[in-house]
Amino acid sequence: MANCPKCGRKLTLFDWRPNCPNCGVNLVYYGLEEKLLDEADAAEAEHARLQKRIDRLKASFIGSKLTIIRIFLSVLPIAALLIPLCEISFKAPFMGDKTTSVNLIALIDVFSNLDFDALFAMIGTEALGSVFIGYAGALVALALSAVVLILSLLALMAACGPKGNIRNLTLNGISIAFAVASVFFFLSFASNATAALGGYLSGKIGAGIFVYIGMLVLLLALNIVITIKGTPIKYKQCLVGGIPSDEYFDLVAKGTPKEEIRAMMVKALDEIEAKKGAAGNAKAEEAKETVEA
Repeated sequence: MANCPKCGRKLTLFDWRPNCPNCGVNLVYYGLEEKLLDEADAAEAEHARLQKRIDRLKASFIGSKLTIIRIFLSVLPIAALLIPLCEISFKAPFMGDKTTSVNLIALIDVFSNLDFDALFAMIGTEALGSVFIGYAGALVALALSAVVLILSLLALMAACGPKGNIRNLTLNGISIAFAVASVFFFLSFASNATAALGGYLSGKIGAGIFVYIGMLVLLLALNIVITIKGTPIKYKQCLVGGIPSDEYFDLVAKGTPKEEIRAMMVKALDEIEAKKGAAGNAKAEEAKETVEA
């Protein structure tokens, strides 16, 4: 059985009344006010933590001129993928020459219609294996670079977090590495295709891939500058029981007794009410003087 929360008397089945037979305290409502205060403090503390996250999110995007520029520079590489990245030329007998420019739209079409079984079969052949390894490597590396770029754009939401700068620099570096790897894979494909097929299939690097890599390098350089200079974060002042949230969290972390914290809250709330009253009186006096004038 339970004990009385005030005097500690052990309660039995015969103690069915709402009051303790020893001290008379109401067992239902005893400590209710304290519990409500604790819940209110917990709600205000959680709001203060959430507000800090919101403030860091805002700073990640509009904390400075550099962070605003970073938003646009994070999108421009995706636009650069719409510029022709390479050209692939075919020389089919009796059908003439055909040259195809490849950009992001063409790559999406290639991936959506790609026969992976046939590609793996061609990679396994001795004569054309090196050609299709370069082809597949260029496709996969560029696709991974674009995926990591999109991840870095999404990661901007936590750019002002504890590991935000390191994450941004790492993702930018990985995206550049995959983009450069795609160039080497494509050059390998073009060289091996010319050697194996005698000029019936050839490839040439386009300007788009260099624009894309250049944009990624600029984005990396900008993130380095932002990391060095830092991003100012304007935290909105939040109160927990009238105490500034940072001070409240420090008190809790130090193990300050709840009674002492509660006394500080009462004092802080009284001061806030006094200031509000003084401000209200000042406005009343000002209004009175205005009317008399």
